[in-house]
Amino acid sequence: ANEIGDPDAFAGRFSMLVRLATVDIGSWVLPLVALAFIAPRAGIGGRFVHYVVASNWASAITAWLMLPSALIRLFLSSASQVSSLVSLFLFALSMVLTWRMTNATMGRGAAVGTAVFVGMFIASLLVLFGLQTLLGITVPDDVGVQSLSGLVSTG
Repeated sequence: ANEIGDPDAFAGRFSMLVRLATVDIGSWVLPLVALAFIAPRAGIGGRFVHYVVASNWASAITAWLMLPSALIRLFLSSASQVSSLVSLFLFALSMVLTWRMTNATMGRGAAVGTAVFVGMFIASLLVLFGLQTLLGITVPDDVGVQSLSGLVSTG
């Protein structure tokens, strides 16, 4: 009801949706483009396509892996310690599984697989934060306080 009086409400939400989609697609595609340029020089050019296909399938599985965390947040507040711990555990599990997938698809040993994993992780974060800054996406100040309120005792 409070959105009826604001003619820019839809435009503002749609603009945010487009910006979030741009950040999401950019943080997915741009690190892969960078790896495509680096892979032949690093001696992993023959495994690049295998890595892209495997990482795309793994990201679909990872999205489903994170479902319990989203369901817990649906029924408990996001400030709940349980939802935070489940989210942290599932994130760590997804990172371990992604590292393992990277090692398996590279097929050049743990050192090369780990280097690719770390490089792609850092590149994804840099693109994510860079695009968020460029597109003016900010997190409200009170969100962090709400998230941590269940973890911090004030008494």
